[in-house]
Amino acid sequence: MTSWRNDGGLEGRSVVVTGAAGGIGRSVVAAFAEAGAHVVGVDIPGSAVAEVIGELPGRHRALEADLRDVDDHARLFDQARELAPVAAIAHLAAVLLRRDTVDDVSPDDWDTQLDVNLKATFFLNRAARNAFRDQGTPGSIVNFTSQGWWTGGFGGSVVYAASKGGVVSLTRGLARSFAPDGVRVNAVSPGGVDTPMMTDGLSDEVRRTFMSQVPLGRLAAPDELAGAVLFLASSASSYVTGTVVNVSGGQLMY
Repeated sequence: MTSWRNDGGLEGRSVVVTGAAGGIGRSVVAAFAEAGAHVVGVDIPGSAVAEVIGELPGRHRALEADLRDVDDHARLFDQARELAPVAAIAHLAAVLLRRDTVDDVSPDDWDTQLDVNLKATFFLNRAARNAFRDQGTPGSIVNFTSQGWWTGGFGGSVVYAASKGGVVSLTRGLARSFAPDGVRVNAVSPGGVDTPMMTDGLSDEVRRTFMSQVPLGRLAAPDELAGAVLFLASSASSYVTGTVVNVSGGQLMY
């Protein structure tokens, strides 16, 4: 079992995790809690976020929010500051509307994915910067992209990939913009992870083809993404900003 105890400045501080009830999100909130942080887990109304956060030892908080409501973003950090000064946000929340081909993608599909995956990321990152600046401390923002930002995706996932390419550009641009405030901005780029978002809607043939392209020969367990997140969130990466950390089992190399 991986241990997440470290001296990276997370113990006794609060962290915000969006998409906390998702496949990777559950592992990330558990890792932050084990590292000694107070976790504010955020997910959409009707999700299992309260259950996920309720299973953590220590003092944490579950919040329901639709991140498309950008005026609500500051509330997430206000809630986190009630627990302790905020050290980081890990922004995992995203939506993938997989279609059979690009011809099956509707304008609503486009709007939903760009609003959740890209627009909300920009405004949430800005709200995080404001929270760090208001409390007078440095902070870390960890966004989530996808290896689709590099490959372009395939078939009906092209729009998702485009939104994740935008996340990479935002991460780099905001890293430059927020650096004077002591705020670092980085991103994690997962390859294939054994979660419903990855596997739902994939035929056995497509899944086998995908796996054959991974040098390590398997999908990642969600827990295997948590290490990259904690590294970027903690002071262990204090001189790292504007970086995309590729966690793909060797499928994507650049």
